[in-house]
Amino acid sequence: MALPSLQPRRLGRYRDLALILFKYGRSDLLSRAGLEEILADDLPAAESETAAPQELAHDLERLGPTFIKLGQLLSTRSDLLPDAYLGALARLQDEVAPIPFADVERTLREELGVRLSKAFKHFDHVPLAAASLGQVHRAVLRDGRSVAVKVQRPGVRLQAADDLEVLEHVAGLAERVSATAARYEITRLVREFRATLLRELDYRIEAENLRTLGRNLADFTRIVVPQPVADYSTSRVVTMDYVAGTKVTALSPVAHGELRVADLADVLFAGYLRQIFVDGFFHADPHPGNLLVTPDGRLAMLDLGMVAHLTPRFQDLLLQLLNAIAEGRGDEAAKHALRLGEPRLELRADEFERRMRDLIAGQRDVSVSQLATGRLMLQMTRLAAETGLRLPAEAMMLGKTLLNLDEIARRLDPDFRPQAAFRRHVEDMVQRRVVGAMKPETAWSGLLELKDLAQQLPRRTNQILERLAEGDVPVRVEGLDQMAFMSACQKIANRITLGLLLAALIVGAALALRVETDFRVLGYPGIAMILFLVAACGALGLIYTILFRDQ
Repeated sequence: MALPSLQPRRLGRYRDLALILFKYGRSDLLSRAGLEEILADDLPAAESETAAPQELAHDLERLGPTFIKLGQLLSTRSDLLPDAYLGALARLQDEVAPIPFADVERTLREELGVRLSKAFKHFDHVPLAAASLGQVHRAVLRDGRSVAVKVQRPGVRLQAADDLEVLEHVAGLAERVSATAARYEITRLVREFRATLLRELDYRIEAENLRTLGRNLADFTRIVVPQPVADYSTSRVVTMDYVAGTKVTALSPVAHGELRVADLADVLFAGYLRQIFVDGFFHADPHPGNLLVTPDGRLAMLDLGMVAHLTPRFQDLLLQLLNAIAEGRGDEAAKHALRLGEPRLELRADEFERRMRDLIAGQRDVSVSQLATGRLMLQMTRLAAETGLRLPAEAMMLGKTLLNLDEIARRLDPDFRPQAAFRRHVEDMVQRRVVGAMKPETAWSGLLELKDLAQQLPRRTNQILERLAEGDVPVRVEGLDQMAFMSACQKIANRITLGLLLAALIVGAALALRVETDFRVLGYPGIAMILFLVAACGALGLIYTILFRDQ
């Protein structure tokens, strides 16, 4: 198959990617993923110091916002990259030089349709933070409300679109020349990344995420989710409540005692359990910069550009999986993980179960300083990839989220035990899931499905009966015990034979009623009554055996 031609107007980006592959081609980055076959055999080995994991993070930062976000996504793929690279990419800095204020003012005027002085009573020219996709300024609305305004960088969408096309093109090339790249479906990974990045570039989605999370966590009085200002939010600008606070990593020992910070670890954990297992919608980027401790001792969740949605089936299987992990039951955890994933042709289920048992053994009731729950999840995804099990992307994103939560919980309370907290909150989660399943909209859905079943039942029953009458009913037998099967067949044959004999006795008794004889019982011919009694006793014995002896 001929390889597609390169696109001349993007040769600069192709060159940048080629330099990255050349630099890290013979390091453990590509060899760990099994992708070194996409390179020429005579490619020189990379120097160890040149191919250092931290250097990769710097190189991605230099390539711009698209590759910074790609690095953050790859930090969740423990099935592809070594631990050293995962750690370096997880710490990838999304901070760049701020854009000129004139560009900020122009974007606000284009998006809001009014001059800056008309929209805001006060607007700080110096940004609170500057990232690769946008930057945040503090401002005050005309009604005196203090807000934070997030403004997208000019031209970032066009640059992202070009970079995404290059990445998808290179991924297609890789799948054509590398069996490993095809097996890991690199093109699918790039397309998932495209969808994630494009959602993050639409600030209207982030505004709706803020509203949704605020509603879902309304019961948690110690968790704050800033709410957006609808009239001041567009696809490139989102305005939300300003929340003052301190990063978890910057809290002083005095603040730990005064604000009861240790209690926040359990509050944060319970809040995420609610998001994951009840709502099916969670903040997927809880790094220390996005979680602030307010002066009144509450926890503020910021930056909802990256979120994840979970299906009810995924929630149920994940709940069972984490419950088995919390209880240290490796066998059950492995079985739930197998149900959660999709088997590849080379799946080695026995090896996966054995390695899962070894991974989970001895993990019960250890403190967060001794165990990283997120790292355990990421190790599980790596085991799955190595043994031929494809876990959904949500599982990998969840592992990265839990890894960040482990770090934050360690900062808040080094003695916090996530497994104990999980067991403490699991009953409430199950109750909420049951109650959620009884909501009116769910009930209506069930009634509609019942209506469909009632409409289809006569037709389907008729089809089954027709196939039975024609003898066209296939029987599928898998993994049966031959002796048990033969014993069951013999039991069926004996029951049928006994039934026929009882029927013959009843027919014979009915015929004997017409035979005149001096031997009578209860005024009826005696032979007929004896036959009836024998048939009745046999029938009672058969009924007793069926009801109380059969399994």
